[in-house]
Amino acid sequence: MIRAFTASTALACTLAVAAPVWAQSTAFTRSLAEAAVQQEDAASFYRGTGYKTLWTGPQDVARRAALIHALQAAGDQGLPARRYDAVGLIAAAQAAVTEGDRGRLEMAMTQAFLSYARDLSSGALDPKKIDAGIVREISRPNPAVLLRGIASAAEPAVFLRGLAPQAPEYARLVKEKLRLEQESSTIQSVSAQKLQPGDIGPAVIVLRDRLQEMGYLGRSATASYDRQIQRAVQRFQLDQGLAADGVAGESTIKALNTAPQQRLQSVLVALERLRWMAGTPLGARYIWVNQPDFSAQIVDNGRVTFQTRVVIGKDVPDQRSPEFSDQMEYMVINPSWGVPRSIIVKEYLPLLQRNRNAVGHLQVVDGSGRVVPRGAVNFAAYSASSFPFGLRQPPSDGNALGKVKFMFPNSHNIYLHDTPAKALFANEVRAFSHGCIRLGDPFDFAYALLAKQSPDPKGLFQEHLDTKQENAVSLKEPVPVHLVYFTAWPTAKGGVGYRRDVYGRDGRIFEALTEAGVELSDLQG
Repeated sequence: MIRAFTASTALACTLAVAAPVWAQSTAFTRSLAEAAVQQEDAASFYRGTGYKTLWTGPQDVARRAALIHALQAAGDQGLPARRYDAVGLIAAAQAAVTEGDRGRLEMAMTQAFLSYARDLSSGALDPKKIDAGIVREISRPNPAVLLRGIASAAEPAVFLRGLAPQAPEYARLVKEKLRLEQESSTIQSVSAQKLQPGDIGPAVIVLRDRLQEMGYLGRSATASYDRQIQRAVQRFQLDQGLAADGVAGESTIKALNTAPQQRLQSVLVALERLRWMAGTPLGARYIWVNQPDFSAQIVDNGRVTFQTRVVIGKDVPDQRSPEFSDQMEYMVINPSWGVPRSIIVKEYLPLLQRNRNAVGHLQVVDGSGRVVPRGAVNFAAYSASSFPFGLRQPPSDGNALGKVKFMFPNSHNIYLHDTPAKALFANEVRAFSHGCIRLGDPFDFAYALLAKQSPDPKGLFQEHLDTKQENAVSLKEPVPVHLVYFTAWPTAKGGVGYRRDVYGRDGRIFEALTEAGVELSDLQG
């Protein structure tokens, strides 16, 4: 019997100590093939290479070292490190005696690699199993491609690092995770209900110290709510999506008192969400709707060129806005509103059954879209499941969709649109719709989109608007649109902003990450 690894090699699998030259043997091949019987992709790969080793041969030291190091550091990126069991692999390497042992170890390392590579590149969880509102399509890596990639990589460590999402926000969130882990877990809370410029006393000192600890305020010994503190509060409020009035009111103090552990949970979930999106091309120009931020942006080559407030779906079943990506293809100016079936049967049919003239702003239409006189319909004769008609609101100043809607046809019947309910945009929390995204500045949004295809986008839009008739205007180049949900996201000035978990989705994802083995690192006391 031949010992496969010296103890020093196995402990970290990083030392390039001499290992015995291992002849390719029947025992090794048989044990590897048996271990791979449930892993067809791996079995096919090894058959194709004549059962050449990836990890356990003397020529595999660099690849083996890179893998063990990556698995040991998996927790740094919010991955379930126990799933890959670096400790168990090292122990198996130490205990390996026969070539059969080596074959089984070879396959165990391959399985750990494939699991780690899959999780790092596309997420450790299946989002559809966590929340029905996350309907994002996940692009999982091909195991055969991964194995060929690591086998041919001149620098295995570089190859493994490259599996992580390459979005710059991912690296910044990893950095924020490390920062939060160093932040005190015993912060002193700001106990006042409200603090404002001119206030003095102990509560202001706590506010000052908290702003300093979080990096919003430089060195200061003041006990007065002065101009410096006011500006620091404004910067903090901007990062939290709060009204930047410089007054520490209830929402601001609540955000200031949020524990680092809770922020860390948001970051861990944001990292997982970015991994889910790693296989989704953003596009050189794209639309980014971050639901907890209640904002929509147009991004051109990495730079935000337009931003507006939005209203998202209510936090009730069947009305929460979903998360997915699609392609915006056209806009409809002076749109009619075809009332969704769920709204018809739940909200309007009961009204019509009591009074056929109710909701008089809506037309009753048949399956072909033709208007049906209300006097010809016995609404009481139908149930929610048997009602054969639709309801439609024609173009008008009071139309529920306003003057324009932006279409990316999808099975969820979600789109962006104008609204006559402008007052809702003054609210801090803007979850009021039935699921679609209402825009605070829809005309300017349309101008920004049309600017790529018209020298006079405003004139083009107004020309169609003035007809008061429904008109569709195609986008010559469809624009990717991403409906996302990030409660932690890097800011333009280098920090990380945090938002409310409006629908509780982050809480459910964090719980699933914990069950999968992701650990909250102990914070500093």
